[in-house]
Formats: sequence, C-alpha cells, structure tokens
Amino acid sequence: MSEAEAAPLNSISSALSEREQRGNIARLTIAQALAGANAVVVYATGSIIGHTLAPDKSLATLPISIFVVGMAACILPAGAIARRHGRRAAFLAGTGCGVLVGVLAAIAVVLGSFWLFCLATFFGGAYAAVILSFRFAAADGVEPAQRARALSFVMGGGVVAGVIGSQLVTYTMHLWPPHLFAVSYLAQAAVAVLSALVLFGVRLPMPTAAETAGGRPLGAIVRQPLFITAAICGTVSYLLMNFLMTAAPLAMQLCGLPQESSNLGLQWHVIAMYGPSFFTGRLITRFGARRVVMAGLCLTALAVAVGLTGIDVAHFWLTLILLGVGWNFGFIGASALVLECHRPEEKTRVQSFNDFIVFGVMAIGSFASGSLLAAYDWSVVLWVALAPLLLAVGTLMITSTAKMPAAMGAK
Repeated sequence: MSEAEAAPLNSISSALSEREQRGNIARLTIAQALAGANAVVVYATGSIIGHTLAPDKSLATLPISIFVVGMAACILPAGAIARRHGRRAAFLAGTGCGVLVGVLAAIAVVLGSFWLFCLATFFGGAYAAVILSFRFAAADGVEPAQRARALSFVMGGGVVAGVIGSQLVTYTMHLWPPHLFAVSYLAQAAVAVLSALVLFGVRLPMPTAAETAGGRPLGAIVRQPLFITAAICGTVSYLLMNFLMTAAPLAMQLCGLPQESSNLGLQWHVIAMYGPSFFTGRLITRFGARRVVMAGLCLTALAVAVGLTGIDVAHFWLTLILLGVGWNFGFIGASALVLECHRPEEKTRVQSFNDFIVFGVMAIGSFASGSLLAAYDWSVVLWVALAPLLLAVGTLMITSTAKMPAAMGAK
C-alpha cells in the first residue's frame, strides 16, 4: 500500500503529492479511453442485435435500456465499495464486469439468445457505473480551484473511447460471418482487461473513519438548492443524450442508411461528447458552471431542431454531434456543481447518490425511446425530448439568482 493510500484525508490539498495527482489523472484518462469503449460498442450494436433477436420488435432497444438499468442499479453498490475499501477496489470490480459483458454478449449472439444478451448488457451497465466515478476520482487530492479542470480532463479520454469503440465494431463485426458482432464483444472484453491493468496503478487516499461514517445526513445535503439544480440539469443532460442516441442507430437503419454510416455517426457523437472536455474545465473556471450548463442545454435544443429538419445522413450526424457537445457542457457543468455541495468525508455518498438519480431517470427515458420509435417515428422521439429540456432550463433560470455557496470541499 502506498503512503498516499494509507494517509488520512485531513485536507484536500495535502492528501496527494503533485506527482501522484498527475499520475492518477493520466491513468484515469487512459482508463476512460479504454473503458469508455464499452458503452460505444453497446450503443452501436445493442438496438440492432435486439431487433434481430427480440421476440417482439418493440423490444429492440430493451438491451440498451437494461444497460442503463444496470448503471442505475450498480451506482450505489459501487459507491459503497469505494467508501469502505477505496476507489481502486470499485474500479477493479467494474472492469471484471466489463470482461463479463463481452463474453456473455458474444455467447448470446452465437446462441441467438435475446435474454442472455440483455443480461450481458446489464453487466455492461455495471461497468459503466464504475467508469462514471473516474471523473470524481480525478478531483480527489486536488486543490478545490483545480477540481473542475481535473474532472474535465479525465472526461476527455472519452474522445479516444469513441474512436476505439466505433472502429472496434467496424473492423470486427464481420469476422465471424454467421454471427454479426460476436467478435466485437470478445474484443471489448479484451479492452476491459487492458483497462484493469491501467487502473491497478491508481493511487488514491484510502477512506478515513469520517468518510466511512458519511458526514451529514444525506437528506440535509440533497435538499440544498444547488444540489437540486445540479441533479436536475445533470439528469436531463444525460437523459436526452441517451434518449436520442439509443434510438438514432436503429432510426438510421429504418431510414435505409448503411451500418457504416451509423457507426461513423456514433463515433463523431462520442468525440463531440468528450472532445470539449479538454477546455470545458477552463470555461467553468472563467464563466461559472451555471453558464456552461445553460450553453449545453441550448446546444441540445439545437440538436433537436436539426433532427426535425430531415432524415439524411447529414441530419443524423449533425444532430448527434450537437447532442454530444450539449451533453458535455451540461453534464460536466452539473458535475462541477455537485463538487460544491459536499464536504470531503461526504464525497462518495453524495456523488454516487447524484449519479443514481441521473441514471435511474435515464433508464425510464431509454425504455420510452424504443417504444416511441417502434410506435411512431424519429420525429416524435425528437419532439418528446423538448419537455425535460424545458424543465432543466426553467430550474436553472429560477435558481440562477440564488447565492452560490462556498465550495464545501474546501472546509
């Protein structure tokens, strides 16, 4: 065990040396690039495999919905593991699920088992739940003024994830002709193993007695107007991104567009999701998290507007790119607000509870997306997306005049 892991978390600035901070951020960024490919593979193939294997075509997007359910269901357990045994233990448990999803999904495709494929995507969601904590782990042991930049930089690893995931699907999906995408999932399992090797070297402070106890009652923390605003904006940003991205690959296929166009569109969507991360932290520092969140919500609205103007490849691609940038500003900005709502000893409880809200609601949206697309069409999916968007914008505007509290992490 390293000195950093054994040392008590007495203060955020002294918990880790500058060298350890840089090493952690580098490893977490690489792991984000590798592990993030998990979600790209599932989103690129899940609804298509579901459409092929499902006993009822209206269940085509169920595997992706179950992926989101897996995220929501496993966020709190992952947080509990991190609180009691340290974040690295949670990371390694997550990568184990990443290997499992690849193996089970490949078997499901070979056997033609829809329900086994759904089980596989549940474990994929569990893996994704742990990946979510990378962004908050990057802020551990970092000066409060630098947290947003550390969080944002690690999220930037998703740019490479978008390329790895989409190209992995493109170059492996036909390697076993009778079983489309089977090799893609085996390759995804191998990437999860690489991610585990990278994460094994992360050195973070072990939980203190105060952190294990959890600090203030959770109810008192989540009733703060700032937390409510952060949770709603983060939830809507991720909900709409998932809501539209879940339906887009299948919608493109139903519109007669080739799978390669869908893969490339998803690749640029993921790049747009994570590419801005290299400067989003600077934008938050300069303009404030609230303004960055508002910009993200406006870009999401623009994505919906573009999608409603046509169903050509260009319309889908531009919609997905704008949606990705909107998600980046909205979700990272909301995550930065969450960091201001808790003290150091409360971090894992509050962060995991926030993510539980985000992905619990997102699971509902994912189910609705497939049903709407099956019953109506792509344009209806887009129109429905406007309702939660208005809720988030309204909440942000109402609370924008409230006094911003001092960062709790500095206490």
